[in-house]
Amino acid sequence: MIEVLVVDDDTRVARVNAAYVEKVPGFHVAGEAHTAAEALSRLEELPHLDLVLMDHCLPDETGLEVVREMRRRGHHTDVIMVTAARDVSTVQEAMRQGALQYLVKPFAFAGLRIRLEAYARLRRTLDGGGEAEQAEVDRIFGALSASSEPDLPKGHSPTTAELVRQALMHADGPLSAQEIAERTGVSRQTAQRYLKLLERTGRATLTLKYGDAGRPEHRYVWATLT
Repeated sequence: MIEVLVVDDDTRVARVNAAYVEKVPGFHVAGEAHTAAEALSRLEELPHLDLVLMDHCLPDETGLEVVREMRRRGHHTDVIMVTAARDVSTVQEAMRQGALQYLVKPFAFAGLRIRLEAYARLRRTLDGGGEAEQAEVDRIFGALSASSEPDLPKGHSPTTAELVRQALMHADGPLSAQEIAERTGVSRQTAQRYLKLLERTGRATLTLKYGDAGRPEHRYVWATLT
């Protein structure tokens, strides 16, 4: 699991953001903090944190000051800024301090989900270790820039794509195109098209179920992010 610390001065917003994080497979909220001091304290208490969702407008220090202090203390935990601060100077300073992403409030769940999934892809890419040729370096640097939904092919609907994605993501196990069709209200052929698209983009994994006779049934499961 990817362990996350949620930092926000508004306790209600922190709870909402934490709930968003918990909805993304492979992520777990290890703690919350509502001040800069509390955030630094949590970092000491939770040595295995992977990621901090950092608000900028905190009551005692700014989020970027927290990041600077983190680095001074030797904490290399990754940071995604999640804040209403949208002035270019703050965004630029976040980049200089090594923030991997910058998400401007207010945002919907999809906005955070996309960035968390991109972060998970980056983690998977880096876990391979070893030396990197130019193509691999490009893939590492491109992992987080691909932080939006892939462009849908002509004739594909974003609404239908989201229906299929949600049905697959919240399933207890692999589903066939027919089962997806029944859960979403689309035709079996339509479900099959969108499932193949999810498989091609790495969001779903194809499994085969063999019966007593005939061709094996294609079944799909949401790709694990850990």
